[in-house]
Amino acid sequence: MNSSPLAPSAPPTDGQLAWQKAGFGVFAHFGINTFSGREWSDGTLDPGGFAPTELDADEWAETARDAGAAHLIVTAKHHDGFCLWQTDTTDYGVGAAPWRSGRGDVVAELAAACERAGIGLGVYLSPWDRNAPCYADPAAYDRLYRRQLTELCTRYGPLAEVWFDGAGSAGRTYDWPGVAAVLERHQPQAMVFNLGRPTIRWVGNEDGLAADPCWYTVERTEVSLYDSGEAALPRPMYLPPECDVSIRRHWFWHPGDEASLKSREHLLAVWYRSVGLGAGLLLNVPPDRRGRIDPADRSRLLEFTGEVGRRFADPLAAVVERTPGKVRLRFAEPVAVDHLELAEELRGGQRVTGHRITADGREVAAGGTVGVRRVHAFPEVRARVIEAELTGAAPEVSLRAFRTGHGSLPALEEQPPVDEGRADTPPLAR
Repeated sequence: MNSSPLAPSAPPTDGQLAWQKAGFGVFAHFGINTFSGREWSDGTLDPGGFAPTELDADEWAETARDAGAAHLIVTAKHHDGFCLWQTDTTDYGVGAAPWRSGRGDVVAELAAACERAGIGLGVYLSPWDRNAPCYADPAAYDRLYRRQLTELCTRYGPLAEVWFDGAGSAGRTYDWPGVAAVLERHQPQAMVFNLGRPTIRWVGNEDGLAADPCWYTVERTEVSLYDSGEAALPRPMYLPPECDVSIRRHWFWHPGDEASLKSREHLLAVWYRSVGLGAGLLLNVPPDRRGRIDPADRSRLLEFTGEVGRRFADPLAAVVERTPGKVRLRFAEPVAVDHLELAEELRGGQRVTGHRITADGREVAAGGTVGVRRVHAFPEVRARVIEAELTGAAPEVSLRAFRTGHGSLPALEEQPPVDEGRADTPPLAR
């Protein structure tokens, strides 16, 4: 969503600002679909098919932590209605599966693992439920949904993020005030994704890509890839975007899908066009049928995030000078530079609407918003003075220069097409 700027920008909460600064989380799509080779199932799959043989929640959490993620979000209930926790609301879930003799609780195991790993836990709870018999009765289903959310909010400790997917809900109005009341009572610190009373919003695609300008204050949010409508907000709100994308073609793990694993360069390109544009990135790394992270996926994830860390590990030392609408780096002697990072002070709201970067007077980069961070990569230049000229300047903008040896922006490679011929799988469905 690239709405025009709303002036004055609304200010962020402390929680929103902390979420923005963290910048990166891991998604774990896991459930009955993992064992069926489907992306969306219709709520009729036998719960006995849920049979991970080596489920290791510590591996999930440690992988996310080692990749630098601030939190890990699990699909506690996808559109099929299958619940990964011991719920009192339905028989369709892990309580009816042979796994752990019907006493298993994926959410509980993951909550404990995230605590041990020192990262936050998030839950995805699909509003659309293709199994619940009461779904056709909105009032009855709203009661069930609030009970499910209450269970998740009260049994597993603090939640970093609650994810409401709009897919499949076109034309349906849920009891969002009731949902908000549950969150406000039990998890007021959790970031809320996109629906109800959101604190962050969907970027509008499933490719992991934001755009320039990347505005934080908006009047409406997009609902779903499968619904062209938008949800109007009661007032202009500060809602930074989150970019979601899967490390493979599918969201749930599929056998024989190895060829679709995104390359390191593709993931780097996604990073530059999400985190590097001031948005958040949520990268899906789906556990396999063992309940483990596929070794190839883990290796690629850490290869990608390790390279990001390497590129931004050592900013070049410089004297920082500020004049109205400008911030300048002055070096003792000419230095080689191929990356620049800007960051805006956002406590009073988003203010920068445009910027231009020069190296010894030569333009090397330009763009729109800055936000929580803005990264530019370009062919290496040598300069003694790097200057950022700002439009609509914030009270303070920081500027850091880096030499990484990889100045050219990686290109997004073409991914294998999704099979659109299967009735159960909409294109790029979560």
